Amino acid sequence: MDLSIPRLRMLRELHRRGTITAAATALHYTASAVSQQLAQLERDVGTRLFERRGRRVQLTDLGVLLAEHAEEILTSVERATQALEEAGESVAAKITAGVWASVASGLLPGALTSLARSHPGVVVRTRELAPEATAAAVRDGALDLSFVIDYSNYPMTWDRGLERAVIAVERLYAAVPAGAVPAASVTLAELAEHPWILSPARSHFGHAVRLACQSAGFTPRIDHEVEEQATAMAMVAAGLGVTLVTDLGLALRPPGVDVVALGEALTRTVSLAYRTNTARRAALMLVVDAVRTAAAEKGLGADTALPAPTTAEPDPAPVPDPAPSPDPVAAPAGRLGLR
Repeated sequence: MDLSIPRLRMLRELHRRGTITAAATALHYTASAVSQQLAQLERDVGTRLFERRGRRVQLTDLGVLLAEHAEEILTSVERATQALEEAGESVAAKITAGVWASVASGLLPGALTSLARSHPGVVVRTRELAPEATAAAVRDGALDLSFVIDYSNYPMTWDRGLERAVIAVERLYAAVPAGAVPAASVTLAELAEHPWILSPARSHFGHAVRLACQSAGFTPRIDHEVEEQATAMAMVAAGLGVTLVTDLGLALRPPGVDVVALGEALTRTVSLAYRTNTARRAALMLVVDAVRTAAAEKGLGADTALPAPTTAEPDPAPVPDPAPSPDPVAAPAGRLGLR
């Protein structure tokens, strides 16, 4: 019997999440690709692992048994990988990191260039995700580590199975059309009459800014909801409204946008999250050190970081789950497709 590690990982996610659609989302594959690979796993073991329940599939008793062993197997593989890295004369590893736009453009180029010079055996591959989804992807094994954020007025709850290393502390500023605010600083209340350009309330950034505005005594009139700071500032440059921007986001500022200090102190802490059982993995710590150095070189050192949350429950991602869809396990094995 030949058990494929990727297929076992898919089986584990199906057991954890209950549907192929949810498992595929967690692993960043298409549902059809996961379905095909699970069907191949069933053929590999020569017994039924799934049974149909209407338009859904459910693990059989043997499927549950194999899924429970898959958890142990995958943990052992991770430990073996760490042991081999530690035993080598030089560190060699492939690390998959979750990123989003401002950290990918503002921190990673310098960090990865420096890392490649000092430790060429450490190869870092990145995957762009919404900040709200990154911690869960690390917890579930889809990523080795990922950037996560806490806002000074909206700290995240934390998972006991994860640790984090603080990388940077960013300030937030008002981004306004050129000439709209002639003063050197502005309070949020003074921006209350302007139209706003913000990310949706389900995002950490969008929620934190809405909370700050409410604390200042108003609910922002949001004319445009966009996901990225670069998009928001392009709309600010066109005179369509105001927004807030972080230190790393300033690198994305187009002409026609003034950046004005906020009267209120609003900051966010950027950290790298990784699983507790990988905390001794040398390659991970090399990546952490490289990114932390890149942040310090930009004046965003971690010495003024926010205190870590004291709660220890998993951070609920505010992004809604995709609509449920049929979960047939397809017969022919196919090529894995990335989302």
